[in-house]
Amino acid sequence: MGSVSLKIGDGTARFKRATLCSSAVNLLMLFSVLTTNLFALYAFNYAPKNHSNNNPSLTNSHELISEQVSLIMREIDSSQKKLAQMEKDLLGYDTIDLSKPNIASEIKIFLQHHPLPLGKDSKSGITEMVASVGHTCQKSMDMLSQYMTYKVSGPCPDDWSLAQKLILRGCEPLPRRRCFAKVSPNAGLSPFPNSLWKAVNNKSVSWSGLGCKNFECLKGKKLSRDCVGCFDLSNVLENQRFVKARGKNDFLIDDVLALGSDGIRIGFDIGGGSGSFAARMAERNVTVVTATLNVDAPFNEFIAARGLFPLFMSLDHRFPFYDNVFDLVHVSNALDVAGRPEKLEFLMFDIDRILRVGGLLWLDNFYCASDDKKKVLTRLIERFGYKKLKWVVGEKVDAAGSGKSEVYLSAVLQKPVRS
Repeated sequence: MGSVSLKIGDGTARFKRATLCSSAVNLLMLFSVLTTNLFALYAFNYAPKNHSNNNPSLTNSHELISEQVSLIMREIDSSQKKLAQMEKDLLGYDTIDLSKPNIASEIKIFLQHHPLPLGKDSKSGITEMVASVGHTCQKSMDMLSQYMTYKVSGPCPDDWSLAQKLILRGCEPLPRRRCFAKVSPNAGLSPFPNSLWKAVNNKSVSWSGLGCKNFECLKGKKLSRDCVGCFDLSNVLENQRFVKARGKNDFLIDDVLALGSDGIRIGFDIGGGSGSFAARMAERNVTVVTATLNVDAPFNEFIAARGLFPLFMSLDHRFPFYDNVFDLVHVSNALDVAGRPEKLEFLMFDIDRILRVGGLLWLDNFYCASDDKKKVLTRLIERFGYKKLKWVVGEKVDAAGSGKSEVYLSAVLQKPVRS
């Protein structure tokens, strides 16, 4: 199992590299099997010369060998179990041990298997409800216990940042909780569609756990490569995105929608910043779900305040949608998975899964830090057999104002029919 690293903002989710250790474990197990076979072959086929059925010493020798083989077999069996457990621990697939001290009682209650109230389900054969929680939560049990320590039916702790840290460590999905989340007053919300480009009131979002405490503070910040001043909806750079091109890599929404032969109705925006792509699509009666986290800013609350649909999840999580449901998937630098091609493959296959046949994959200004990075992505796209409707590689000046020229890839690809 290779090393996987996904960086989103300042958070990083990692799976430890286990290739070398797993290989050593496999070699040890192979050596154990070979040793067992050799001893068994020796025990059952060894026969000294001039043997006699009435020779007591020969009988004793056979019994001694048999005892030794049995002892060796028990030792090997024990070793194999230990090695299997070691490999299981290395790969991170171990179940959560609820017998450890200082485990929050709410975790134990949540993870208990609860029988169905009406007994066995006749269609599925299921007899009990099994709770879902990320397997890597095992490696963050102290933080998870802190997250699950609260007063039942009382107010939840103001700890959304703790929950996000757990998610970025791969503890996803998080367990459910039996407490009431902190609410914001939702002051000054505008009706749809005026809400799409209306400034959001500072009091309508929670600023706990964030460096900035108002939108004025966020306006001039580069929160990511795709979000430079993206909370300033009056800024020309933001409110003209997707409708006015600043370079050849910037595709216009109307041009892309015209490429959808069967029409575009619903879409998915991965890492969509403050939701401006979804807002422009909403103006064209296209519903877009925006997947984002709250890294350094209240992205989810801001998107919701604009009357749009935010989805709070990391890119390590399998997309919670059925197969072949979206007409359009829009993604930019969320495809940057720290140079790990196997991680990019998992992400691309999941994107392909939720995109319908004939649907469009819009790769929007993907930053090519090197030729190797561009080649890896290009070869992967070619493996999927997508039709290239638009494909532009060009340079543009860094949006943060450094003046440095950078290489970007933009493309509109159409999912093919596969047998």
